[in-house]
Amino acid sequence: MKQTLSILALLAAAPALAESTRQLDAHEHGVGALNIAIDNTTVAMELKAPGADIVGFEYAAKSEKDRAAVKAALKTLEAPLALFKLPEAAGCAVTMAKAELETEDGHEGHDHDDHGHDDHDKEHHDEHAHDDHDTEHHDEHAHDEHDTEHHDEHAHDDHEHGEMASHTEFHAEYMLTCDNPDALNSVTFAYFETFPNAKEVEVKMITANGAIAFEVERDAPVLDLGR
Repeated sequence: MKQTLSILALLAAAPALAESTRQLDAHEHGVGALNIAIDNTTVAMELKAPGADIVGFEYAAKSEKDRAAVKAALKTLEAPLALFKLPEAAGCAVTMAKAELETEDGHEGHDHDDHGHDDHDKEHHDEHAHDDHDTEHHDEHAHDEHDTEHHDEHAHDDHEHGEMASHTEFHAEYMLTCDNPDALNSVTFAYFETFPNAKEVEVKMITANGAIAFEVERDAPVLDLGR
């Protein structure tokens, strides 16, 4: 039954930790976040890392090379014990691992219905067919120029917004079972060797003794859990 516990349920056991975890959504290049929850023999882990840290870019994958890089990264992220090495004495085995690529751009997938606007204008003009053709043509021409100008400004704004807001983030979740959880006294971050752009990981850990936070940097990749 322990293995069915979700990461969110385990994190909810420590509100202070959950709150600090939410604050990590600021998305800083070079800095990832790893949440660890230990409950008897069950270890739940959650990793969030900017796309730039994992594949070297944050835009949506466009080329075949970009898509291949993302696919390879997701496969690598689904092997947690190769990224975050635990003591062999703990006897840990992965029971669940999944990774996905997320976007922070809230406008992705939002389509503007331009055709609906055109149909409405056409219906309106059909109902007023007796209007002077030249006047109608002039009005339409002025309307088109206004729409074009507005569209150009809007597109420019969207482009600027997209460049600022379009970020990708890798999100992975893991569930492990450890035969001897008392031996979980360290984590070696091979993660830094695997992903050269990663510089730091902010770690939040929950155990029966409470919540604690760590910062693990590239030049000191071994985390002493003090257990």
